[in-house]
Amino acid sequence: MTLITWLSQRGRESEQLQLFFKTFKMSVTLDLKLKRANKVYHEGEVLAGVVVITSKEAVQHQGISLTMEGLVNLQLSSKSVGVFEAFYNSVKPIQLISSNIEVSKPGKVPGGKTEIPFEFPLQAKGNKILYETYHGVFVNIQYTLRCDMRRPLLAKDLSKTCEFMLHCQPQKSKVQPSPVDFTITPETLQNVKERSSLPKFLIRGHLDATNCVITQPLTGELVVESSEVAIKSIELQLVRVETCGCAEGYARDATEIQNIQIAEGDVCHGLPIPIYMVFPRLFTCPTLETTNFKVEFEVNVVIVLHDDHLITENFPLKLCRV
Repeated sequence: MTLITWLSQRGRESEQLQLFFKTFKMSVTLDLKLKRANKVYHEGEVLAGVVVITSKEAVQHQGISLTMEGLVNLQLSSKSVGVFEAFYNSVKPIQLISSNIEVSKPGKVPGGKTEIPFEFPLQAKGNKILYETYHGVFVNIQYTLRCDMRRPLLAKDLSKTCEFMLHCQPQKSKVQPSPVDFTITPETLQNVKERSSLPKFLIRGHLDATNCVITQPLTGELVVESSEVAIKSIELQLVRVETCGCAEGYARDATEIQNIQIAEGDVCHGLPIPIYMVFPRLFTCPTLETTNFKVEFEVNVVIVLHDDHLITENFPLKLCRV
């Protein structure tokens, strides 16, 4: 082999290597865009959008696919671990919906911005129910859409995931508000060890509804009629009560969602204090009860006295969507 031939071959190999590394380093972005800006859908509707591929030059790929999935993930709190050992073996993530489509067969995507439309029908399989999206501590109901672009050898595969929200169908029957009046005195308190040591106080109030529409605020009123000890703070605490379990038994855990201070300092006696709380999206859902799990909600009216006595009145709530 002559020197000229050898150099010529090396030159061609060098060009091929440069072309390969140029392709390998080429910046490609993959994105998912849904038609609805708020990403909220209902069962029976169509989830529609576009896959967006942006690249300066043409991109070689081994196929582009879309996967839609709805899962319920359950887990036990640390205090319950070991008590229900069978829980981990019997309760796997519950699949509510799953669908896969091929968006593009292996080939090339031209340089620039390419948009590929897609549609998924939101229909549960068999007798499954599509529960509303909910992000809890021990119960998590989530719906996701994932796009995968498989790339040639040595080029990294691309993946993009986005979450969309599913709202359950509004109930047809009219909601009965079920208002409740309450009076808090040392005598009405439960779980008190030394009742005689408690200071004297009288607090009255009412909640306009305990059967609540999730899109409307929780409202009411509270009045401090009298108190021997100065009040430091009055708060509203929204609590989620999640129950997970199997045949062995159930673990029930209450955790705080949000805490709103409605009064600070020693409030005027006889002055009505408004109660107003908006139910946060994602962290609340219509009250839910199934075979493997339950999601319930409660609200606590918490009065903190200056001597650090904590007075709590609990009200179970039923949330629904209309």
